[in-house]
Amino acid sequence: MAFNLTSPNRISQRCDLNDLDGWYANELSKIETDSVRKVLLMVGQNLTDFVRWPRSAILLWKGCNRVPPTGKTHRYHQYTESIRTLARAKATSLDGRPNGPAIAAYCLSGGERPERFGSSNKWSIHHVYSGKFLYPGATKTLHAAKEGLHFSQSAGLIAVHPIADGLADEFPFFAWLLRAESFNRFGYDPDGVFSKGQDEFGFHGNPKTEVVEIDSPV
Repeated sequence: MAFNLTSPNRISQRCDLNDLDGWYANELSKIETDSVRKVLLMVGQNLTDFVRWPRSAILLWKGCNRVPPTGKTHRYHQYTESIRTLARAKATSLDGRPNGPAIAAYCLSGGERPERFGSSNKWSIHHVYSGKFLYPGATKTLHAAKEGLHFSQSAGLIAVHPIADGLADEFPFFAWLLRAESFNRFGYDPDGVFSKGQDEFGFHGNPKTEVVEIDSPV
């Protein structure tokens, strides 16, 4: 599966964790089209109407990723017995398709996944670290879908309304607003841009953060 990660733009300034609203407004000023700017402002100011977060940080399946095996276009997953047992206990269905473990991690960590208005599907589950949009001064950013310590890490997963899903892929500052929110909620900082010192799972010391390794891959 190919990932289109190329972008001609990135955020102009580092996130100000003490004034994210002011930082976001400054980034918005770079958008020339008034109607587009208003949409971004409205979504940013009412983020909880467009984004849902998990309640806790859980690494569901250490080592699992979405990279297709050699010669294949997709990776499909067979869950270990302990994950199946956990899912049954929490009445959560498991999906073997490529993004299934990420969806399971989000749901098993208490995340809400609202129904769509114009579709029989629910809101998509989105990795806030998508391998796109470099931070100022950085030469790379985490592509969670490819990394076994992050693909099924709930702290980096959100359920997104289709509007917000599109904005996260199109506008660097909206993507980084979500990443800053992940840090504020969980201390999750896999790129090491919001804090000094992270553990092997990408977390900075935070008493609210609990990383649980449920299983290792078979």
